[in-house]
Formats: sequence, structure tokens, C-alpha cells
Amino acid sequence: MTTRIETDSLGDVPVPATAYWGAHTARALENFTISGTPVSRHPHLVRSLAMIKNAAAQANCELGILNPREATAIREACLEIQDGNHHEQFCVDVIQGGAGTSTNMNANEVIANLALEKLGHRRGEYQHLHPIDHVNRCQSTNDTYPTAIKLALIFATAELNRELGKLAESARSKGAEFADVVKMGRTQLQDAVPMTLGQEFNAFAAMLEEDRSRLMESTALMLECSLGATAIGTGITAEPRYQQLVLRALSEISGVPVFPAADLIEATSDVGVFMHMSGMLKRTAIKLSKISSDLRLLSSGPQNGFGEIILPPRQAGSSIMPGKVNPVIPETMNQIAFAVAGADTTVTMAADNGQLQLNAFEPVIAHVLLQSISWLEQGSRALRRYCMEGIEANTGRLARQTAVSVGLATALIPAIGYAAAAAVAKEAHQDGSTILDIVTRRNLLDRDTAQLLLESAVLPVRSADMSGA
Repeated sequence: MTTRIETDSLGDVPVPATAYWGAHTARALENFTISGTPVSRHPHLVRSLAMIKNAAAQANCELGILNPREATAIREACLEIQDGNHHEQFCVDVIQGGAGTSTNMNANEVIANLALEKLGHRRGEYQHLHPIDHVNRCQSTNDTYPTAIKLALIFATAELNRELGKLAESARSKGAEFADVVKMGRTQLQDAVPMTLGQEFNAFAAMLEEDRSRLMESTALMLECSLGATAIGTGITAEPRYQQLVLRALSEISGVPVFPAADLIEATSDVGVFMHMSGMLKRTAIKLSKISSDLRLLSSGPQNGFGEIILPPRQAGSSIMPGKVNPVIPETMNQIAFAVAGADTTVTMAADNGQLQLNAFEPVIAHVLLQSISWLEQGSRALRRYCMEGIEANTGRLARQTAVSVGLATALIPAIGYAAAAAVAKEAHQDGSTILDIVTRRNLLDRDTAQLLLESAVLPVRSADMSGA
């Protein structure tokens, strides 16, 4: 392989001649062969880094630090990356020491070498345009990298939020479809009182809609950023007007109305906003997992389980048992939730161990948060397309179960009292008779009155469905 020799503060480093990255990236590739997952696996992070470097070049040009020709070359290189090009050059491992310096330098080097070519020079000829002196001017990894993470989380969460909205809409549609399908509700896995299958699915939708609102509230906290803080928040090496100019430029370039943190030293050292986002992602994941677990229970069987709903069959379920079909899509969502909950623990530990003026563990925070969002988005899409939209109600089974359910005895309490209703329920459970037959047999109520009371147990449920619609 043909190489070029680059030099950093540690000495000479051979770099592939075709690479846009340079010496620092080469050292990181050797040092951090950890996860096998390159930074390019998180395209929102790569684009966000390019947006920040773009904004910095614009600000530095306005300040007279970069001449217009240098700034234009850097900005054109950034725009190419923002458009999705050259992402394969962002090759350092997502798990790395150095608080994200390797990722920041990977970006600086790629942008510098792209800009050099635009200026008519060869890659590595940094005497004309340098990764640090030009691309990274007025910046530090310690303000650039966390700002890039925040932007990436905003963009990624917006995509997750859209997918959760579609899933909620699908559940609402099923709620309308099943509005007249009466069933028995359950508490602690025991029969409770009547409800409709439509109400159950409307509740799923409400759970998702509530979490969509909470997620967007979390992303609003990401708008406060520390650009201009440089190393520890004092702004060393940055021009006095840089922060104002770079934030204005970044807002225009990204479409995100970022604003400066009130205390730049606090903002450089504290990662509370990432913990907050992680907690919200875990909450959303657990809600999705609860819905998925409910779907698995309600569809269990087909002969010896709940069997209240029928999930669309997606694949053969066994290599030994013919005809078996498993709830593979809800099971997948359950596993995603387990991973997201584990990621939240990772973020907690990383936040706890960030000492003094900087948290060195933002790389793992960025990776697990962006991975969690991506998995939740993909899982929600699969749950909607391959499960929710095709669910059917097992109406015959539900009708039979409701008719003989001891839970109907609750409706008789106003007329015959709790003790008598409990005795009726116990007898129904023991001999399998219907509540109506037992009440009539015991002369507790005439049949028409008892029938009216039992129907009233269902009528309020149906009325609630109609009012909700």
C-alpha cells in the first residue's frame, strides 16, 4: 500500500496515500481496536461535526482569522460531509480514550485534506492549510465534541419521534377497529372487569403519545451548548466575539436554535443533559417493551393460552415443532428495551466518573445514546409494519370468555351487595355456570333485571370508546 508520511508531536506516522485522514487518526486506529464500530456508523454525529467546523470557518473568516479562500475551501469540504459524502473516512472506533479527541481530529484531518485539494494542493501538505491551526481554530475537542453529540441527538430523536408517532397512530387505528369487541380486563393476571379490546389498544397509543412529548422536551435541553468554551470553559485561544458568531452561524447551518450555556465551565464538565436523555430513552423503551409483552400474552396459544388476538405470522417458529409460530417482532422489541436499559447504566457510570473540569467518557455516552435511539426507531418501525398493523381480534373466543367470566359479578354489587356477589362469583368459578344463571337460580334477582345490570357493565365501556373517538 502506498503511503505518505505525516508528522505529529510524537513523530512521523505513515498514512495511506488515498486516505483523507492523517496522523492522529492513524494512531487512534492502532490504539483503539475495541468495538469494531467506526464513528461513521453514527451519520448524525459525523454531519454534526461537519456543521460545527463549517460554522467555525464562517466565524473565523468574519473575525479575520481565516482568509476568505481558506474559509471557503473548509466550508465546501464540510458541506460535502453534511451531504453524506466521505463518511467512510470517519473511521476511528466509537470507544476511545481522550474524551473524543480522536473523533475531533479525524474530522479536522478529513476536512483539511478535502480543503487542500480544493485549493490545488496534495493531501498532507498542511503548510498551506492545517487541521488544527485552520480547521480547529478557536476550538477544543472539549467544546466541539459535546456540541456535536447534542446536535446528533436532536436529529436522531426527531426521527425516532416520527416513528413513534406512526406506531401510536397504528394503535389508535386498531382501537377504533376493536371498539365494540368486549373482553375481560385483568389485574395481576386475574380476571377483573369488562372493557373493550379497543380501549386496550387506545391505551397503548396514549402511552406512546405521552412519551413522544417527553422526548421532545428532552431534546430542548440540548440547545444549550458550550461552543467557545474551548478546553475547560475559560475560552482560552478563542477570540472574544467568536462564541457569538459561531453560535449564530451554527444555528443557520443546522436549523437548530442553539444558545450559549450560562456557565461555560459547568457546561464543559457536566453531562447531566445526557443522563436526562438516557433516562427518557429508557422510559420509552420500557413502555414499548410493556406493550410488546402485552401483545405476546394476549396472543399466547393458539389453543392453550389467552388467544384473544392473532398476530400476523412472520416466520416458522420452530425447527422441530411443525406449525408453531412465535411472536418474533414483539420479542425483538423486548430485547431492544433490555439493551437500552443497559445503556442507561453505562451513561450513569460514565457521568459519575467524569472528574473535575471534563468528562473523559463522552465517547461511550455518545455511542450508546445514538445506538439506543437507532434501535428504538428501527424496532418501532418493525413493530408497526410487521405486527401492529396486522393484528386481528379473536372475537369468538372473547365472546365466550366474557359470557362465563366471574368478573361480571362486580356489576351486581349495587343490587345484591358485595357478599352475595362474591358468593355468585365463587359458584360460577366452581361449576362453570354463567353469572346470569346463578343469580336467577338463587332468586337474587329476576332474569331481566340481572341481564340489564350485566349489560350495564359493558355499556359504559362502549360509551367511553365512542366519546374518546
